[in-house]
Amino acid sequence: MALLNDLLNLNLSDHTEKIIAEYIWIGGSGMDMRSKARTLSKPVSSPSELPKWNYDGSSTNQAPGEDSEVILYPQAIFKDPFRGGNNILVMCDCYTPQGVPIPTNKRHNAAKIFSNPDVVAEEPWYGLEQEYTLLKKDVNWPLGWPVGGFPGPQGPYYCAVGAEKAFGRDIVDAHYKACIYAGINISGINGEVMPGQWEFQVGPSVGISAGDELWIARFLLERITEIAGVVLSFDPKPIPGDWNGAGAHTNYSTKSMREEGGYEVIKKAIEKLGLRHKEHIAAYGEGNERRLTGRHETADINTFKWGVANRGASIRVGRDTEKEGKGYFEDRRPASNMDPYVVTSMITETTLLWTPN
Repeated sequence: MALLNDLLNLNLSDHTEKIIAEYIWIGGSGMDMRSKARTLSKPVSSPSELPKWNYDGSSTNQAPGEDSEVILYPQAIFKDPFRGGNNILVMCDCYTPQGVPIPTNKRHNAAKIFSNPDVVAEEPWYGLEQEYTLLKKDVNWPLGWPVGGFPGPQGPYYCAVGAEKAFGRDIVDAHYKACIYAGINISGINGEVMPGQWEFQVGPSVGISAGDELWIARFLLERITEIAGVVLSFDPKPIPGDWNGAGAHTNYSTKSMREEGGYEVIKKAIEKLGLRHKEHIAAYGEGNERRLTGRHETADINTFKWGVANRGASIRVGRDTEKEGKGYFEDRRPASNMDPYVVTSMITETTLLWTPN
């Protein structure tokens, strides 16, 4: 009799042209990822070759029970590291049967912003730093922490090596390789300041693809932690007190910023971001006020300030950017549970399309 793993590891492409497509979307909370699979008759290379599909929106808090059908529009394709072969993951967004984007569809508006000719000409690049916390399943307490107790103070854990300092590295490395296999432009990983907390970086990615890639990277991480029996948390302040929170620092540049004289363009963009600070904070993640306290490498949530190499600022400009007179800057305000479609498109809209009164 075949073992379960033998069946899971079957290479379908040796026996059939048929493939499995895992359709993925964002549920009603704005952070819950949902997915279901369907069989396709042959491999595909573009989202346009994929059929639209539907699901029961009343079961995801996205539609009423008496009119529950929500339509999935395939938008981006990635290789499936779990099933291998020609099987794929499909990032979708959600519409009514009449073709109207549902309220939780944040991708639709982002795609409109990124398709604006003024934005296309500037080729906005993003580097997204996704922090997250691994929790023990039954007690919802960080991995590696004594049950009901606390480890030693922060200091030894950042980028650390060792059984008493680094917790969950097998999950982190499995996720790293899965992202590369899938075709996500993941650029690195590291252990974070709080034990049990890690970070991965996606980018540089252009425009809407930054959001697609981060959401699929989150999906992969959810699946891997599911296999490992560990809970994944994107809470911006999972442990109250003298512990670092979890953010999603967003690095950004435009073509003009990357060219000679770009530093002046960067300063003007930062000035515009300061004028819309409250609007950005409101869209940068739930519970962010627990993280943005002015401590633990953050600026206070009600204060906008920027600086060179200042990790206590809202916006940080790197030393290299200052020295070379061009480059990128980092928005340190987004929380770990932010929606990358919202954050990336809002930064672009404010810096490239918005004109102060």
